Amino acid sequence: MERKLNALLESCTSGGCGAKISPGTLSQLLTGLPVLRDDNLLVGYGSSDDAAVYRLDDRRSLVMTVDFFPPMVDDARIFGKIAAANALSDVYAMGGRPLTALNLVCFPQAMDTAVLKEILVGGAEKVMEAGAVLSGGHSIYDKEPKYGLSVTGIVDTDKIIRNDTPRVSDKLILTKPLGVGIIMAALRGEAASMEAVRKATASMERLNKYAAEKMAGHSVSACTDVTGFGLLAHALEMAGDAVSVVVYPDELPYFDEAYRYAGEYLLTAAGQRNRNHLAGKADVERLPFALQELMFDPQTSGGLLISVAAGEAEDLLSAIRADDPSAQIIGEIAERDKDIILFR
Repeated sequence: MERKLNALLESCTSGGCGAKISPGTLSQLLTGLPVLRDDNLLVGYGSSDDAAVYRLDDRRSLVMTVDFFPPMVDDARIFGKIAAANALSDVYAMGGRPLTALNLVCFPQAMDTAVLKEILVGGAEKVMEAGAVLSGGHSIYDKEPKYGLSVTGIVDTDKIIRNDTPRVSDKLILTKPLGVGIIMAALRGEAASMEAVRKATASMERLNKYAAEKMAGHSVSACTDVTGFGLLAHALEMAGDAVSVVVYPDELPYFDEAYRYAGEYLLTAAGQRNRNHLAGKADVERLPFALQELMFDPQTSGGLLISVAAGEAEDLLSAIRADDPSAQIIGEIAERDKDIILFR
């Protein structure tokens, strides 16, 4: 890991999307908030979608999102790249194209500002790769470093992709392997191999731009990015109130090292929160413990979960694998069952 300027991991107690408030707690917090009516707000906080969408005119809408978190790696520039890629992902999940980005910075007053410079450079590099424009930001002093972006994108209004509108019989494609949260937990415990960390950081740095571009021209009914709530909680959001999600456990892509670490109980608190949230909604007990943990594992800058017409799934998968070779068909959408998440 080059450019190690300071022990970022020692400066914080949690990192990446594992620092997110649990989905159950977040849902309770949002319940009862004032609802502001605006016919142009097509997607707001009333749903659990990836970004807000506001209609500009008869053809176009803005896609708006914000995401930031503490570091999960010691390399400052890599942290900046991962945080930026994670924030940009919400726009891609909605079918949009990023236009502008604003930096969000929390930084300890006592820490070397050269570290912050590297974080910002890493973030800027990913914004440039996305074809967006870094246009400002906001910074404050804090006890722990945190970084991310507020991103605004654009989408054709008739091509907005929601996260909770999948069709029955669609196939589900996951574009990145699971297990980055577990590997980062092992890194904190000084138990992760450098090869495992290298593979995990390469995955987290990779923009979902390339997979999202492949969705154009295919019959995609829903999409979300798999982040801090883990695969199963995001699948639960996709199921909504209308359908059930069938997962093929034997087809899940994951890092072999993460499976091994999970079997050795190198786990995360966020993964346990996700497990608790899924209680009664997904019966995982017949599956190997390590595989259970991979499905609950909080993903930082994880892959897209795409619901696509069954007859087009193999073609879309083949196209996505040109840039994301670990992508896999991992399930399907079924009629509503008493169990919202099923395993086959």
